[in-house]
Amino acid sequence: MRLEIKTIGASGQLSLGKEYAGRIVTVEKVADGIWTIKTAQVIPDDELWLNTPEAKSSLDRAEVDPIG
Repeated sequence: MRLEIKTIGASGQLSLGKEYAGRIVTVEKVADGIWTIKTAQVIPDDELWLNTPEAKSSLDRAEVDPIG
């Protein structure tokens, strides 16, 4: 991992670079002065049911036997 020195601007913003432009991230304050920033994806509320064991099982069965 390469160490980079960045300055937090007067408005509290920090630039991570253009390769992350438009990405969603989570920011976790681990301790005073220590943050963990991770890229993330968001699941819309009305699609959360797809991320359940029951839905996964049903989708797995459909992949194995699409007719049945």
